[in-house]
Amino acid sequence: MTQTPYEIIGSEALYNMIDHFYMLVAKDQRINHLFPGDFEETSRKQKQFLTQFLGGPSLYSQEHGHPMLKRRHLDFTITTFERDAWLENMATAITAAQFPAGVGDYLYERLRLTANHMVNSEN
Repeated sequence: MTQTPYEIIGSEALYNMIDHFYMLVAKDQRINHLFPGDFEETSRKQKQFLTQFLGGPSLYSQEHGHPMLKRRHLDFTITTFERDAWLENMATAITAAQFPAGVGDYLYERLRLTANHMVNSEN
């Protein structure tokens, strides 16, 4: 039986990585203005989403319904500048987490594709 990326990473390591990511974002003047001030709540939702995204329990959908990521981000102007800043912070957090070989690369690539999908403005 093949393990899901969530099972390989484990909730504690994943959640620590997400907390690290939002600590970086909170300090990043390029994108911290896009977040609604309560990084604790944003982090909680990201933990739910990434748990589900990586094959774990459907925590996000159970509480919030279908993720509809593009629609949920339409209130924010997201250009390639914001996307790249988000991905840079995510890459730093994933690297620091020292996930098992290959899992961090897999997660980053999946999130890179998702981040590209979130771009909704050219300027």
